[in-house]
Amino acid sequence: MLSLSFLLKGFFLKKTTSILVLTIAVCAALFIFYYGSQYFRSKQVPDIKIQRSPADGDKLLVNGKPFMIRGVCYSPVPIGKDYEYNFWGDPAKPWLTDGKLMKEMGVNTVRFYRLGKNPREVKEVFDDLHYRHGIYFLVGHYLGFWNWPAPNYTDEEFRQKIRDEVLEMVRVYKDHPGVLMWVLGNENNYSFDLNVQRWTSDEIDKIEDPQEQRRQKAKIYYSFVNDLAKEIKKIDPKHPVSMGVGEVSSLDLAKPVCPDIDVLAMIAYRGSGFGNLFRQIKQKFDIPVMMTEWGADSFNASTQEPDEASQADFLKYQWQDIERNTSGKKGVGNCLGGVIFEWMDEWWKGNENLPHTWSVHDTAGHWHNASYYSDAKGVDSMNMNEEWWGVVGQGPKNKKSGINERIPKEAYWVLKDLWTRKQEPAPSKKREPRK
Repeated sequence: MLSLSFLLKGFFLKKTTSILVLTIAVCAALFIFYYGSQYFRSKQVPDIKIQRSPADGDKLLVNGKPFMIRGVCYSPVPIGKDYEYNFWGDPAKPWLTDGKLMKEMGVNTVRFYRLGKNPREVKEVFDDLHYRHGIYFLVGHYLGFWNWPAPNYTDEEFRQKIRDEVLEMVRVYKDHPGVLMWVLGNENNYSFDLNVQRWTSDEIDKIEDPQEQRRQKAKIYYSFVNDLAKEIKKIDPKHPVSMGVGEVSSLDLAKPVCPDIDVLAMIAYRGSGFGNLFRQIKQKFDIPVMMTEWGADSFNASTQEPDEASQADFLKYQWQDIERNTSGKKGVGNCLGGVIFEWMDEWWKGNENLPHTWSVHDTAGHWHNASYYSDAKGVDSMNMNEEWWGVVGQGPKNKKSGINERIPKEAYWVLKDLWTRKQEPAPSKKREPRK
């Protein structure tokens, strides 16, 4: 016969076990509810809007909160490879290392000039950068500008090809919560403003006045971009559409034919500041602007030595000018922020047709810009060094990570201070590379 004490012990043991199981179940349910709701909420496309105010200027809002773009142009091409390298499928996943460094620097946006061909690979990069580091994307398409033969924006077959590619890009990626904005083109206007990648037609060639030829080309190109923007908004009304433009010379020609462009994606290299750029944009086009290429290289063409200090100074003054022209500040108030050119040095750019040079960091100057006064009198006056624009340098390949070591330059630390407002000790001449 069982004793009363034995029965009581059994009763309390069962009761305690039940309470423990119930407690674990409740905690698990709360954990799943909280983190599950966070997960599914993060999967939603954010509410992105442009707010314009005559008194306060232009703002980019993400989920109702002001969002100043602090970003980098991102193309992590390793030493020894060129622009055709598919970094999206790199098994070493360089964006994991870069994303961590970017977050520490205060980067909230990266610009992709073009996307990879494999949507699964692209979405993996998007997921890692957005969910791990909170980074958003400016998603671009060149609109065929660097094709060879050169693009012809009067050719309907070519226009349809580009139209199909752009709209497919939008359909595939529009629901990713990391997408901030679409960027159509880059400096494609140089094809009629500077005769880079020149194109024409029989009708245009019949026009005798060169300036009228230019005006007709501008109208054809800008109208085409606006048509793309209209088609994009039918598929995706949730994201702004921006148009890439190099400098301001034809903005007055773009304005009448581009009512569906939300933001100007401006490329300008004007030295330590942008002068009257933001005022010119206000007068010629009057839409919000984000700076999608700006910066300075870190090689001094005069001394023929690396010059991280000058690069850091230029970037500091450039960013301060951008910030001064954002909403509520002392400038024009039409700037939404900017993405610097560029995240890291690319060693292929000096001699893109000579593969054996892609493993050598070329020190030759490739073009001249007197606004960069620190080395404006370089060898043959060629002071812009294409392979030295990164705020992060590349070192030897790390055997453990499988990628070239990341070596932050002085400009990285200066921008980190500006973008995070953290007062850190002045950077030493040499920093340990990120492996």
